[in-house]
Amino acid sequence: MLRIRVTLPKQNLVHYRHLDLLHDALINAWTAAGATIKQVYGASALPWNFAALGKTGHIDKIVHTLIVSTPAPTLAKYLRDFKPQDIHYARASTIEVVDFAEAKITLEDDPICPQQNALGVLLLSPLAIRDNTVAGSKRWHKHLGQFDLSAAIFFFFLQVHPDSLYVRWNPDHAVLVPMKLMPNGKPAFVIGMSAPLVLAGRDEDLRFAWYAGLGEKTRNGFGCIGLAEEGVGR
Repeated sequence: MLRIRVTLPKQNLVHYRHLDLLHDALINAWTAAGATIKQVYGASALPWNFAALGKTGHIDKIVHTLIVSTPAPTLAKYLRDFKPQDIHYARASTIEVVDFAEAKITLEDDPICPQQNALGVLLLSPLAIRDNTVAGSKRWHKHLGQFDLSAAIFFFFLQVHPDSLYVRWNPDHAVLVPMKLMPNGKPAFVIGMSAPLVLAGRDEDLRFAWYAGLGEKTRNGFGCIGLAEEGVGR
């Protein structure tokens, strides 16, 4: 298990419009570090997770920090060998370039103590949970209080509780994330949710959630968590 923070200097930020550009830049870094494409991409890939910290501009999004993590020992050894200059991707069709060559990479400590049974977290990237109540639909849940979150995140032995006060005062906590530009020129979106959560369970399950992320599409930049007490940070 390993988690890193990729931080750009304040004067050198990265602009992007679609999240898949950052995903593809990280795929480039994974393979440059020695991972095979099957280990990090596709339905049979090993688990890994990332979040882009920054803000939304008038036209695009701005990122100053990437959080990248994996619970898989095989990928952890490759993640340790990440080089900032390898987190790079250029796409001619959308005239976009992301380049983290000037970034600094630091290892993040494991925050889970032995026999710890609860953790207060923030979602550093939106939580994506597919709404399966309508057969054949591709809808995403938009409100954390309208379904059983613990049951939806069934592959962890965790109880997941949204912060009740936050959800009450922020009922509109859905986040529309532009994923990629389709061949017809239209963008593809995923709807995620963002709110503080309390995770309850065994320390090993809390740890797995910390490194793997929560929910669906974690390898595409969803469900990354951070400590509530530390906030999002720079």
